[in-house]
Amino acid sequence: MASIRDAWTPGVEFVAGDERRILMLSMREVADLVGYCALYEFEDVTQAVTGAGMARPVGLGRLDFARQVYKLARYGTGSRRLASWVRPPLGAFRLTESYDLFMPVFNHPYELFALNEVKGWRERCQFAACYIGEVWEHQLPLYLLELLKSFDHVFIGVEASTATVAAICGRPCSYLPMGVDALLFCPYPDPPPRSIGLCGIGRRSPVTHAALLDLARRIGFFYYYDTLQSKPRGKLAKQLTFRVSSPREHRLLLANLLKRSRYFIANRAWVDQPGLTRGRDEIAARFYEGAAAGAIMLGEPPESDAFRSQFGWTDSVIRMPFHSAGVADLIAELDADPERTSRIRRDNVVNALLRHDWVHRLRRVFEVAGISIPEPMLAREARLRQLADEVRLTPLETLEQPPRA
Repeated sequence: MASIRDAWTPGVEFVAGDERRILMLSMREVADLVGYCALYEFEDVTQAVTGAGMARPVGLGRLDFARQVYKLARYGTGSRRLASWVRPPLGAFRLTESYDLFMPVFNHPYELFALNEVKGWRERCQFAACYIGEVWEHQLPLYLLELLKSFDHVFIGVEASTATVAAICGRPCSYLPMGVDALLFCPYPDPPPRSIGLCGIGRRSPVTHAALLDLARRIGFFYYYDTLQSKPRGKLAKQLTFRVSSPREHRLLLANLLKRSRYFIANRAWVDQPGLTRGRDEIAARFYEGAAAGAIMLGEPPESDAFRSQFGWTDSVIRMPFHSAGVADLIAELDADPERTSRIRRDNVVNALLRHDWVHRLRRVFEVAGISIPEPMLAREARLRQLADEVRLTPLETLEQPPRA
């Protein structure tokens, strides 16, 4: 991936695809928070199985300045046309080819303004469907959601907000869950030893963290956790998070960590800030990642029909309070039953391979768009089924790889 450009560098990088069927719009050159890497993985899988082209805006400062000018003019004048006229110029990149599908992927609604960077996308694309990963009802920028009116279909990664977005933009909207590169995260057919006792990254409880640190000090338990944190700028300034230079490298590292972890902490989205979700439980990406890697997940899952539908198999998540001083006892209880832990690993991996790979999400987009499934997509689906069958037939006792001495 090209390096992150200077914040005021104008333009759009364009990566031509193998075929003129699919065009994507990616924010990877201007948004580098670690939480966005999962959606960039979705883009990578899509490119791999469709040969899609990709437009990538560069210059976040320029783009955000234009958005703020547009916002002031839009609310000040009440006119979209006038607001578009007074904002700084964007859209030096103009499509000259026609495509079957235009599919921009946005981390959140404030990135929708980047649509102005690609001129002619509506005229040149037979079907337009965008995916917005994180959308919260009380943080909806109405002046930007207006831009969705030009799409044929809108996919939302937050179930609770889907109906609200549909009412605002007047276009068909569907909930499209997060996913994972299940082939990358799958530990089979050559599983490495699970030498990491527990992996806990991202949001964490100080109570649970302290209990795990005590376990690590007392018996040498390998507890992997974040130690470096940085504060982003702007609207997310109160959130502690990481920035990454290469989403692909980060996803590879995460996959290799989880394939070597016996336990993994996974909680519902924004578990430590329930005010953000307004009491509506949502599924965090951690569940898809942990299942695909065959880790045993500990935490507070969402209490929702969507979660029960997607993770309804036995022990998909071992329930543990977010603030848990008894995490060591829970781990000891599970360790004492290797047949159960082996079954959990097998079921997690098999279900991730069959249900939660990014290609399963992409198939849904293609079905809505009425586009034929290309051969590489079919080949990936076949490989996922084959690997799931291999794992399902593997004796349980060989699935639980002990740490090397």
